[in-house]
Amino acid sequence: MAFRLGELASAPEPLGSALRACKRHFTWAFLFSALVNVLYLAPTLYMLQVYDRVMSTGGVMTLIFITVVIVLALGTLTLLDGMRQRLLVRAGLRLDRLLAGEVLGRLISRVRPGAGAPRVGQAMREFDQFRQTIAGQGIMSLFDAPWTPIYLAFAFILHPLLGLVTLLGGAILVTLAILNERTVKPRLQKAGEAAAAAYVAQETAASSAEVVKALGMRNALVARQLTDRTRATELQAEAAFAGGRYTGAIKFVRLALQSLALGLGAYLAIERQISGGAVIAASVLLSRALQPLEQVVGAWQGIVSGRQAFNTLVDLFNTYPPEGQRTQLPAPKGLVQVEQVGVRMGETLVLKGVSMSIQPGEVVGLIGPSGAGKTTLARVVAGAVQPDYGTVRLDSADLKDWESDKLAKYVGYLPQDSILFNGTIRDNISRFQAFTGGDPAEIDAKVIAAAQAAGAHEMILRLPKGYDSMLGLGGRGLSSGQSQRIAFARAIYGEPAMIVLDEPNAHLDAEGEGALMRTLLGLKERGAAVLLVAHRTGILNAADKLLVLRDGAVDMFGPRDDVVARLQQQEKGSRTGPRPTVVSGG
Repeated sequence: MAFRLGELASAPEPLGSALRACKRHFTWAFLFSALVNVLYLAPTLYMLQVYDRVMSTGGVMTLIFITVVIVLALGTLTLLDGMRQRLLVRAGLRLDRLLAGEVLGRLISRVRPGAGAPRVGQAMREFDQFRQTIAGQGIMSLFDAPWTPIYLAFAFILHPLLGLVTLLGGAILVTLAILNERTVKPRLQKAGEAAAAAYVAQETAASSAEVVKALGMRNALVARQLTDRTRATELQAEAAFAGGRYTGAIKFVRLALQSLALGLGAYLAIERQISGGAVIAASVLLSRALQPLEQVVGAWQGIVSGRQAFNTLVDLFNTYPPEGQRTQLPAPKGLVQVEQVGVRMGETLVLKGVSMSIQPGEVVGLIGPSGAGKTTLARVVAGAVQPDYGTVRLDSADLKDWESDKLAKYVGYLPQDSILFNGTIRDNISRFQAFTGGDPAEIDAKVIAAAQAAGAHEMILRLPKGYDSMLGLGGRGLSSGQSQRIAFARAIYGEPAMIVLDEPNAHLDAEGEGALMRTLLGLKERGAAVLLVAHRTGILNAADKLLVLRDGAVDMFGPRDDVVARLQQQEKGSRTGPRPTVVSGG
């Protein structure tokens, strides 16, 4: 069976609890399916009565009576069938309400580079596929299939030979269904993986449209994308062709058996072993007995896709489990301690036992050659990436002891490429806090305070709609310098105790850099701990200490003037060798 009850029951949380929350819907839908399938016998019984009683006796009142009964039965069947469909739709809506946020949360939490296979990366599409499978025609066909034995029993009641023909037909259909699964399943899996990879490549190219255009890569990427899509569609077509052959074979078997049953019924009627009404009833009964199996085979591709989607969700929730309830720690003052931190990417150690500390009200400048690991260390200190070993502490508490959203209230982070989102400038600076139920007036006050502290308030007011200016996908609508200043305001929103700035002056002009310097001095005055990844040396005048990274390890760490003096001595003692303070990256 495509879905085993044990697998559904033992699914990881919150998938398991969401499925259990829909248990009542599925139970009632299954019971209604039983009643629907029992009522499907009504037309067969009506036919028997018409041929064997009404036509032989001319009983008009009997005809009227059984006609009223069959109309009521068919009306009840229609009502129950509609109710089970509504129940399954409700189950799908409930699953979406309970799980959509969890799936999106796990996807957003995949912050390590390369995390997740392509299918996991497309988990939202997989979730929709799973939801449609268990709340649509696929699950109804599985609910109907177990009631085939009822029709088989009635066929045996009509005559053992008719029952044997029905049993033989069912066995042939089950065999074809098994062969269909074995043939189609691997093809569908490959097609799904190829389609997911093609979607990832497409979204990546679309998000980098400006670079693609500037480098003349449009035609090349379109050609590559078409190659990927062709591969995926060919695999899908191959699976459809394979499934279509079995679907056609199943239809042939059902129609042939229906005709065979009719012919066999006629022979038995000639031999006076069954009545004339049973001849037609036998053909209809066999058709109804085989129809659920045919429906299962017809929906099998969707059922298999739903099973693959379920496995993807299981992988997602197993790989990224919920954080769990943590003890609420007091608001930190800003003491940052990095203890023997190491980060591995593949087989390469990007950071190797890095240790350092930042006191409240202190700015530490982070410098080093390209590829030294500066950006990786900034991400680790900000809590965006968990180290493979070692610890980052905030006021002596391991960052892992905090719930991520609660920790983020006390952490400001400006990434190297700003990363703004679709929404208003107000939304971006406030970290979209309005969508979590924050007080609008309080949010507005904090947004303006952060923008003023970042020196971005006047710039924002000059925009057509000020703080309500809408940004496009990827924060489009601002220049690089404007985006960086908005992202800087977002980093200091809510006056966090620890702030990590990755090359905050990379796109700023002289005016912007002056505003940044004043902001850094203000952050020091209010006691914030600041880690500053620097590209241009001017901004390092605000630093109290310097940390020099080389090849992922600490080369120097100490007061700014001491480290600068040692760097100057190294530069004098070497004919070549770039000063690490003027090289970006890492």
